[in-house]
Formats: sequence, C-alpha cells, structure tokens
Amino acid sequence: MNAGTIEIYRPRDVSTLGDWNIGGLKLKAYGLAADGRRIDDAMVTLAQSFVRQDVIPCVAAGGDSNGLGFVIVHPGSLGISISAHWWIQGSVLCQRNYRKLYTASEPMDAVRRPAIACVWELALINAEQEAWRKTMMKDKPDPLAYMEERAAFGTA
Repeated sequence: MNAGTIEIYRPRDVSTLGDWNIGGLKLKAYGLAADGRRIDDAMVTLAQSFVRQDVIPCVAAGGDSNGLGFVIVHPGSLGISISAHWWIQGSVLCQRNYRKLYTASEPMDAVRRPAIACVWELALINAEQEAWRKTMMKDKPDPLAYMEERAAFGTA
C-alpha cells in the first residue's frame, strides 16, 4: 500500500448544473468541487460533449435504457472527472467516465484504469440510487419525481 497517496477527507461543495436532455437521455447534472476549484463553462461544455460523443452511443448500443440518469462534473485535487450514469432494465446503473489530470495532455484510458468513482462521487451516486428506488421502483414509476429528487446540496 502506498499511504502517501491517501487523502485526508474534507467535504466538497456540491451544486446543481441543471437538467440536460442530450440524445433523448434526461440527466440531472451535478457539480462537485475540491477546495480551491470551481466549475466553469468550459468544463460544462466538455461534459456535455462527452455525453453526446461517448455516452449516447453506449446507451444506444446497450439498449434497455430507461432514458434517465445523472452526470457529475468534478474538478478534483489532481484533475477533472466527468461521470455519466444512466439507468437500464429498471434497476441497473451504467456508467462511463472521463478523467484527465490537470498536468496531462490526454485523458486517462478508462479501460486500463477502470476507476468507478472517488469517495465524494460515491456519496452522490448513493443519493441517486436512493432517489431511483424511491421514485421509480414502485407500482407507478414517476420519472418527473425522479428528475426533481436531488442529492442534498452543500457538501459531500
């Protein structure tokens, strides 16, 4: 174990970036910022482009999409992470990640380095699975209620 790479936990700011409808996929967009970092227009544009170019083809190829999901735009301590998530088959969460170190010219290879999420992103993912279970996994699924149900803002 390399203990030198373990961060000390400090809460990070969580914000809403609105709702996005890209390629027929309705997404709740979240911002999650490390200390001293902020989400700017270029990051939002990058995230929307990532969804359009990389995620939507995966959604279409995989099939069984419920047409709903969420995105996390996360300028972290070392780089930017964009995680796009969508629901399939009524209870399965799929994910595509974009990760790029601030010092790198190219994004990380998500196949060779198959990271799922950091501890701060996992808090938002958990809130989203609770929202899905509460609003969609019942006798009368309510997509509108799912889109309105947001993770608590403030910190993760």
